[in-house]
Amino acid sequence: MFADVIVDIQHEKLDKIFQYRIPERLKDELHPGMEVIIPFGKGNRQIKGYVTSLSETCNYDLSKVKEITDISRNSVAIEARLIALAAWMKEQYGGTMIQALKTVLPIKQKENAKVKKHLRLLLTEEESQEKLAFYQKKNQKARARLLEALIEAPILDYELVTKKLNVTLPVIRALEEQGVLKIESEQVYRNPVKQAKKSQQEIIYTEEQQHVIQGFRQDYLCGIRRTYLLHGVTGSGKTEVYMEIIRTVVDQGKQAIVLIPEIALTYQTVMRFYRCFGDRVSIMNSRLSAGERYDQMMRAKKGEVDVMIGPRSALFTPFPDLGLIVIDEEHEPTYKSEQVPRYHAREVAVHRAEVEDASVVLGSATPSMEAMYRARLGEYQLYEMKNRSHMQQMATVYTVDMRKELKNGNRSILSERLQELIEDRLNAKEQIMLFLNRRGYSGFISCRECGHVVKCPHCNVSLSVHKGGKMVCHYCGYEQPKVTECPECGSRYIGEFRAGTQQIEDMVKARFPQARVLRMDMDTTKKKDSHEQILSAFANEEADILVGTQMIVKGHDFPKVTLVGALAADMSLYTDDYRSGERTFQLLTQAAGRAGRGDRPGEVVIQTYDPEHYAIEASAAQDYEAFYEKEIRYRSLMGYPPVENLMAVLAACEDEVLLEKACKYLKEYILRIKGQAQLDVIGPASPGVDKIKDIYRRVIYVKAPEYRTLVVLKDRMEQYIEINSGFQKMRIQFDFNPMNL
Repeated sequence: MFADVIVDIQHEKLDKIFQYRIPERLKDELHPGMEVIIPFGKGNRQIKGYVTSLSETCNYDLSKVKEITDISRNSVAIEARLIALAAWMKEQYGGTMIQALKTVLPIKQKENAKVKKHLRLLLTEEESQEKLAFYQKKNQKARARLLEALIEAPILDYELVTKKLNVTLPVIRALEEQGVLKIESEQVYRNPVKQAKKSQQEIIYTEEQQHVIQGFRQDYLCGIRRTYLLHGVTGSGKTEVYMEIIRTVVDQGKQAIVLIPEIALTYQTVMRFYRCFGDRVSIMNSRLSAGERYDQMMRAKKGEVDVMIGPRSALFTPFPDLGLIVIDEEHEPTYKSEQVPRYHAREVAVHRAEVEDASVVLGSATPSMEAMYRARLGEYQLYEMKNRSHMQQMATVYTVDMRKELKNGNRSILSERLQELIEDRLNAKEQIMLFLNRRGYSGFISCRECGHVVKCPHCNVSLSVHKGGKMVCHYCGYEQPKVTECPECGSRYIGEFRAGTQQIEDMVKARFPQARVLRMDMDTTKKKDSHEQILSAFANEEADILVGTQMIVKGHDFPKVTLVGALAADMSLYTDDYRSGERTFQLLTQAAGRAGRGDRPGEVVIQTYDPEHYAIEASAAQDYEAFYEKEIRYRSLMGYPPVENLMAVLAACEDEVLLEKACKYLKEYILRIKGQAQLDVIGPASPGVDKIKDIYRRVIYVKAPEYRTLVVLKDRMEQYIEINSGFQKMRIQFDFNPMNL
């Protein structure tokens, strides 16, 4: 028997199948997906690899085929269907097979099992009383204390005995030797879900919700598997619909994966699902310990979990009988991987569902252009929910022109109207959310005399000012003391462009000293459970105002929030990215949706320097249709996704001259091989940041109507790069329909 093995070396030249002989002692034990230890290269150094398949025939000279050394005993095997999914991802998105395999493997190695010990009483009641009298007579207090507890409860938790009863191990061992008790052990799974009461509250569904639930159920029970797009306004009850359709799938003995865009959303989402499905719900995310992650995967493999909730990586949960994948807030850019292979969770979910006979439900109040475009073409089944589930009015939205505020002498980042409304809400004991899409204490430092902006010496980005007089680069972590003079012209007129969450927090505290203020951004949520702590404190009304980045406006449900302020709303509008209008519209509409979700009406203030922009106007009117029509015309005109497809060829190298030369050759090669294919080639150009950590970066864009054309081109380019030694000093990656340009 022979094994096809992918070696664990991330190099394009080694991205192929190597065949190894299976030793007799491993024949019955080895199967596809296992990690093995193999001799590799001239020196036969021992490295690791993954078995992708087994065969009785050898494709190479038998005398040169080496033997597998052993199975890697501490590793976790990959499911066969996940190996096939990895192969599809490698083909669709580029990179090496080992990178794809490591992406679909949610956990890399086995963790020590968590064991729970019990003490079980072995004596009859009469024997126990005799023994107790003997211990008391001999003044053996610890033994008597333990036996008394066992007479009351014949099975005791080991930790309770050692910690609460203060009984030591030698005492327990002595009783075990005397035949009084027995120490028993059982494996328990670490469960990261904080236990909540399972409750069967009856939900009264709206007509719109019932229409979606019945439509899905009818399809599913008839064996029809589709991809559905659920376009429901904020507060329309999409989560209740998810839970009901998941119940349909679980009742058929299948499992469901629920993807959420950020870890910050886990707490609220899991509590709602737990009340419905009890401990058959679990979570998978990067904040869990290695042991917790390993246990959740093992529980899923054994079918002990029905619903797995988590960000992008939860998509690869190894369920034995997957029936449904739900992608909540499907428009979020976090569903696109920044690591190779640069896959999109929506596309991989649809492919995995096709292979495993499952359905996919995409949900959003502001669907991505791609999802809505496919729904309009009939590729996805579209359902719409245009009303809030409790028929609350959508929030009233005010657009404030910050140029006029400045003319009127208001230099604060809070407009007059927003300040008045905050005062009003504080007096009414209602809650407020202020959101700004920036991190840190401020933006950048610039000279008002010569216009110089202080930048990182290793990356072409401005340094951000943080408290404590530090200037920090958010790309490479470079730090330097804050400057007081312009390094370019020596002028003392150098200052901060202040627009950070910390600074907003300080400003709000100074302006409204009576308010209790919480801040939520990357800096305050670094620790495990910090998301939950901040959100539950705000939900329990321990704060009046929550200041934060975009993570506070996604999917949260706080009934007491009646005012949302979107500060510097157009900060994301003029980035060099064809999706900037879509991003701005989605962010502002989602922010507006946080207000007025309870009994009281909500108000939203959008502060902008460009109130006439169609993305701002459409979000103020909360009119998705109007936005979609304008945006799709712009995409059609420019040939951007989803109307056409775009591939970014990203090249990086320490030597700028070599990089320029390599990109020139790559472009010439594309033009030479394109033949009759409809292709547009743009670049090479500098991306938004053209140098990070002293590595120069360039990008070539290729546009084509057909996605397959770009995949074929990628395959040809990978072969060209492999046979030309000049490319060895650089890293080249492919990104299909990138989220950022």
